[in-house]
Amino acid sequence: MREDDFSPWGALIAFVLAVLMIGGGALLLLASRPEPPAITLLPPVPTATPAPSATPGPIEVYVIGAVANPQTTHRLPVGSRVQDAIDAAGGLLDEADKDAFNPAARLYDGVLIAIPTRGSEAATQPTPVGGQRVRLNTASLEELMSLPGIGRATAERILAYREQVGRFMALEDLDAVEGIGPATLERLRPLVSLDN
Repeated sequence: MREDDFSPWGALIAFVLAVLMIGGGALLLLASRPEPPAITLLPPVPTATPAPSATPGPIEVYVIGAVANPQTTHRLPVGSRVQDAIDAAGGLLDEADKDAFNPAARLYDGVLIAIPTRGSEAATQPTPVGGQRVRLNTASLEELMSLPGIGRATAERILAYREQVGRFMALEDLDAVEGIGPATLERLRPLVSLDN
């Protein structure tokens, strides 16, 4: 093409066409752009403040036997031990059989603590923790270990049974725990319960 073949009208038309093409392309690009998602601001969800847990009240225990003040009821803080109840009852008498009970056993509300004298019939029988039966479905490791013939390993297996299988539904369920046979089960029968 020669220079004199390119007229100003031709340049103007080419320029207008280029502008129209660029404008049309921009419009097409804007029209095909996706709609932006609507953003909705919600007020924060109020969180419930947990109610403070009630402080457990004191427990009441009844102490009989070889103590300075037998047949007395004592109010003690939750978490008290047999020794706390003995102290509240004035301490042990000289004839008390100190090997017949566990002074470190934890107490529960309403428990009877019977302290036998040396040589009495009660002193020759295994004594449940704090004068009461050990609750198989809620007893701690320490409470289970206070039972005759139950060491740490067997007590841990009892706790594992509760976690894996669930509650003991009958005392005979103890036979399923390794280390507890028929003889041990019979020895434990008067010392344990299924109460919660």
